[in-house]
Amino acid sequence: MLYLAVRMARRRVAALVAVACAVLGGAVLVTGTGVLAESGLRSQLPAGRLGGVDVVVSADQTFRPGGDLPIALPERGAVPAQLADWLGELDGVTGVVGDVSFPAALVDADGRVVPGEDPTTAGHGWSSTGLLQDAPVDGRKPGDSREVAVDRDMAAAAGVQAGDRVEVVAAGRDAAEYRVSGVVDAPGAGVFFADPTAEQLAGRDSGPRAGTVDLIGLRTETGATDSVAAAVRDQLRGTDLVVATGEDRGDLAAPDAVASRSLLILLAGSLSGIVVLITGFVMAGALGVSIAGQRRELALMRAVGATPKQIRRLATAQAMVIAAVALVPGAALGYLLAGQFRQQLVERGVLPETLPLTFSPLPALATALLLALAVQVSARGAAWRTSRMPATEAVAESRTEPRNPSRIRTRAGLLLILAATTLSVVPLLARTVLGAAATSMAGVIGAIGLAMAGPALVRHAGETLARRLRPGVSAPTWLAVSNVRGYALRIAGVVSTLAMAVVFVLTYTFAQTTVMTATSDDVRTGTLAQERLSAPALGGLPEGTLDAVRETSGVRAAAPVGSTTVVWPYKLLGEDEVESSSAMILTPDAWSVLDLDVRFGSLAGLSGDTVAVSSDVARSRGAGLGERIGLILGDGTRVNAKVVAVYDRGLGFGPVALSRDLTTGHTTTGLDESILVRTDGTATAQRELAALAESRPGLTVEPTDTGTGGSLTEAPPEVWVNLATIVVLLGYLLLSIANKLVATTAQRRGEIATLRLNGTTPRQIRTMMRREAAMIGAAALTTGLVLAAIPLTLLGIGFLDRPWPAGPVWLLPATALTIISLAFVTIEVPTRRALRTAPAEALAGRE
Repeated sequence: MLYLAVRMARRRVAALVAVACAVLGGAVLVTGTGVLAESGLRSQLPAGRLGGVDVVVSADQTFRPGGDLPIALPERGAVPAQLADWLGELDGVTGVVGDVSFPAALVDADGRVVPGEDPTTAGHGWSSTGLLQDAPVDGRKPGDSREVAVDRDMAAAAGVQAGDRVEVVAAGRDAAEYRVSGVVDAPGAGVFFADPTAEQLAGRDSGPRAGTVDLIGLRTETGATDSVAAAVRDQLRGTDLVVATGEDRGDLAAPDAVASRSLLILLAGSLSGIVVLITGFVMAGALGVSIAGQRRELALMRAVGATPKQIRRLATAQAMVIAAVALVPGAALGYLLAGQFRQQLVERGVLPETLPLTFSPLPALATALLLALAVQVSARGAAWRTSRMPATEAVAESRTEPRNPSRIRTRAGLLLILAATTLSVVPLLARTVLGAAATSMAGVIGAIGLAMAGPALVRHAGETLARRLRPGVSAPTWLAVSNVRGYALRIAGVVSTLAMAVVFVLTYTFAQTTVMTATSDDVRTGTLAQERLSAPALGGLPEGTLDAVRETSGVRAAAPVGSTTVVWPYKLLGEDEVESSSAMILTPDAWSVLDLDVRFGSLAGLSGDTVAVSSDVARSRGAGLGERIGLILGDGTRVNAKVVAVYDRGLGFGPVALSRDLTTGHTTTGLDESILVRTDGTATAQRELAALAESRPGLTVEPTDTGTGGSLTEAPPEVWVNLATIVVLLGYLLLSIANKLVATTAQRRGEIATLRLNGTTPRQIRTMMRREAAMIGAAALTTGLVLAAIPLTLLGIGFLDRPWPAGPVWLLPATALTIISLAFVTIEVPTRRALRTAPAEALAGRE
């Protein structure tokens, strides 16, 4: 059977090249997605500044919902400081370090801020140098509250060395002068204060975090790490603390980076559906063309006694041989694609540089199994009709297509189109990113429905067109229309694939740009403030900044705004669900600088254990005004908060806003991230704010409205990630379409030769094929636009209150030009090649 499959493959090179390209591209995409998913689950961060200890004890920075993937908690939790003394007495422990972190940065002689590797956690006590591995010190440890030691990179950037004086901004205090007691040869280690000073700056001597540390590191005797870790775990069982050794230490060193790793899982999950759909669609189409070109050979084999099962095995064996050849380079390219994609994520700030990808054979093996199954199903499905027909009927039909398309297939396709139309309504019901995603999925499902119902629709359109042809129409036009009517299955396969490209590029691109525009509109309309003050290089705004801003001439109102992560467990249709999202941190006077379009309640009530929620989640989760909702804050603390306001601009400002009182003691820095300032609109007020920012190191002021919120140049990283994904998938889809069209046209050599023997000139044949290409391109554009129009219209109404989406105006004509050009070029080139072969030779080769 394998020998016959290979012999038959040698006579259908063009069609099998299309199959190989489909499998190759599918292997690249599926393997790349698999690498992202595996990295999200197994990738390990480097131990970093924890490399000098063997065992690390920390608050659990992961929330583990039952039956779902774990959710990273980016805010640093607290560990009882007295635990360090007790752990230091365990057998095998040679040293113990209790670490605290807080914002810190240097100010050089020119007044420029020199931040640490992570400004929010750059400050530590001197004892934290015990966490470092091989970190010699040039100088000595800080001897009193006015001395610091700094890492090598910060010292070089600030131009200081041991014995010099330097200004330091730490934990929101004003810049103060310190003496540099030493330089620590450990890149990214930060700024080290005397332990009592660090305890005071970190707020561990009083307040909600008094008597705690961020983590505890243990040094152990040689070979005792596992036994010490086991003893610590036994003693801490039942608490919210975790113990890490080896590669797991990196997760506790940077919990915010762990949250980025969870993004890889979400990204792979969101990509997997569309990748599998498009890959399956493309491979099924390519295999359909390949098997259709061999119907005569398969029918003759039925005539000489081959069983239906043998016919299907033969078709499958041939497809598997081609798939095996394409799978290996495809999987290898998939690993390269994943590496390039990660680099793009790093450059866009979506992933930290320190988070590596995990490379193993698992994604390639999973790809091989998935594609092998897809090839088996597609090949057997393509050969099913020929294998099941009586031998004489199979031979008779091998030169033509079935007269009547399958009713079951047509009805299933129409049902899919109806389902896609129904799914398009979701943006009207949910003005969320998830609601917008339904638009893209509706378009793709509609295109798949078109592929199934296409033969019946194309045959009907061809018959209608034939009836309306004028008497005396030219021969090429008559032949082109006759081909459309007589070979509806072949034409429908080409039209549906081109329509899929139209639907895909329009729905996915416009869904992204519409959500971005709607989000920008929400933020622009809801932000009453004209200016924003922040201090990213300091890890947060220094204390007293808010009062200074409010006292500035021309300032009408000012309020601090921060952000954190919150986990919201809720019930949906009786099932337990969990969602992690960003959340604003607001004060009761936020109403003076923000207009969230509050429908019920007031932002002025945001004090104590209170929250405000968007109307979408209030409706879907039963979180109306006055209700109590259970939340998990960014450090893992569970709270029960009261809803004091319900607002409509959730797309721009997020699903939930927390009161600052509720988050006090539950964020890593404890500082405000920014201040929104509403002025009287005069140039004087703007100059006064600029002067205030200049007078305080690290403070920056910028307008809240840049005027380019809807521009792709200002698109957030996640939009660029999605658009990059669209480009890759579209490239695969277009390449597969081109190969399919070339293969389809190449298989018509016998038809072209017969026409030439009947007196048709090469010019007439070229004209016929061009008019077929025009009808195919027009049909693909029309059906693609119709399938995309309903989802995009409803998307525009739901998100922008108008019946059209937002996006680049050039996309539609560019898509039309691409589809028409692709149809003409991929039909014209193989047609000219077929015309260079003598008719008798072409017919002899076919037989």
